Amino acid sequence: MFDYVIVGGGSAGCVVAARLAEDPGTRVLLLEAGPEATAIDEVHIPAAYSRLFRSQYDWNYVTLPQERADGRPVYWPRGKVLGGSSAMNAMIYIRGNRADYDTWRDEYGCTGWGFRDLLPYFLRAEDNARGASAYHGTGGPLAVQDLRHKSAHAENFIEAATRRGALRNDDFNGPQQDGVGFYQVTQRDGRRCSAADAYLATRPQNLTVITGAFVTGLVIEGGRAAGVTYRHEGREETARAEAEIVLAAGAIGTPQLLMLSGIGPADQLREHGVYVIDDMPSVGANLIDHPGVPVLWSTPGVKGLWESTGNGGVARWKLTRKGPLTSNIAEAGGFARSDPRLSAPDLQWHVLPVGYREQGLTDPARRAMTVLVTLVDVASRGRIRLASRDPRHRPLIDPGYLSDVRDLNALAVGVRMARDYGTAAPLSKICTAELAPGDGVNTDHEMRDYIRGSVVTVYHPAGTCAMGGDVAKSASGYDSVTDPQLRVRGINGLRVVDASVMPTLPRGNTNAPVIAIAERAADLIAGRAPLAPRDPETVPAAPSAAG
Repeated sequence: MFDYVIVGGGSAGCVVAARLAEDPGTRVLLLEAGPEATAIDEVHIPAAYSRLFRSQYDWNYVTLPQERADGRPVYWPRGKVLGGSSAMNAMIYIRGNRADYDTWRDEYGCTGWGFRDLLPYFLRAEDNARGASAYHGTGGPLAVQDLRHKSAHAENFIEAATRRGALRNDDFNGPQQDGVGFYQVTQRDGRRCSAADAYLATRPQNLTVITGAFVTGLVIEGGRAAGVTYRHEGREETARAEAEIVLAAGAIGTPQLLMLSGIGPADQLREHGVYVIDDMPSVGANLIDHPGVPVLWSTPGVKGLWESTGNGGVARWKLTRKGPLTSNIAEAGGFARSDPRLSAPDLQWHVLPVGYREQGLTDPARRAMTVLVTLVDVASRGRIRLASRDPRHRPLIDPGYLSDVRDLNALAVGVRMARDYGTAAPLSKICTAELAPGDGVNTDHEMRDYIRGSVVTVYHPAGTCAMGGDVAKSASGYDSVTDPQLRVRGINGLRVVDASVMPTLPRGNTNAPVIAIAERAADLIAGRAPLAPRDPETVPAAPSAAG
């Protein structure tokens, strides 16, 4: 028997487990379906993460064919390893825009989740190599550093974009988000710092971590979540919790587990023979993802990053933690607005010193660079549905890419902006030809066709168990699944702590926001007073994590 059972050892689960276990009188169990990553070079070497795609460390999801994306299914990698997707992502440390969290508070009734409320938790988690400031913390578990390797492609992009009017921005988590520059990354001395590295490097005796534990359902007794069932080493096991069950299985796994346990849309559950405990139509709804469209150029005169990934590059990384293998691939980028009248950026650039084709599943075969044009203010919504009552069957994933024409229009503006940057020096001097969209794409019709045929995920699914106030509605019109305390409505002793609780996506990469959500959730679960709200514009410096 445990006090808390946490399902999912990804970014959120690692944080919640570690923080709850700080109380030595608390018994905590963390269940993760995948293995530990202790001896996996592809996890620890920053530039090697795409080697984990479609491996045993990947859930290897694929969406339903997307009606407005040329009927194509889209591959969705998600980490099946302790640390979750933080063990196979591009390590970009981005919090999002202040407006994102204030929208959660003001428009969705998420009291306590505004920017000033969450900033102290970003700071508590962070150990930024630049030092403490009003916007950054030191001494936290999560290492945040400047890149040790910066490709010429990225340097040239930044210079070209500034010549076309973009602002140079050296801190996208600082006073403003707009502009271009290099990203900070979750690395420690040139090595990936996953959530498992950050929060579970040392484990107290009251924290039990079981890997290879595939959770199959919730035990609901008298309207209360009392435990979970799981498969481990060929056996069916049950873990019971005296206090709470915490679902941290992500925007796909969490709603699937709720539905398998009888919590979800009654008609769908009955269709698959699942006994309905709580008819909750919004479970699995409001699925959001950041879509991206690649713009590629040939760069024959600049050595490609992939040319340094042989034995010599690996040896250099192992000996010095320096060199091209410390690259996170998406080294630089920034934020822009498709319409200057917008109150916050809706576009993000990810600049890669490689040709990004087939979602990184194929090794680059020629010298090239990519700007992945990403939409970060997304209007389209989709849904997760059950495919079967058998938990081994992957759920049906329909992100609804481009189902709202506003997303298509904004991406078209973004692609044209990226192409314009490519015509400015010094980028124009290294880019000899545009490989995609290519010379044949010029009219609005041609551009929309290219986007429909090329749009892919940028790996940020969220929203499927969205939180909200008592009368809040999600953007799709569904009632919220979780309240602002992250408790599942109608079921006692059950919370959700992962990206699925986000009512809308933050403008940027989602790992840092998930960790901040989990930091605050741990205080809520433990009954500790939340950290005092903090506004960087009125506070001169941030305390260390110990402060």
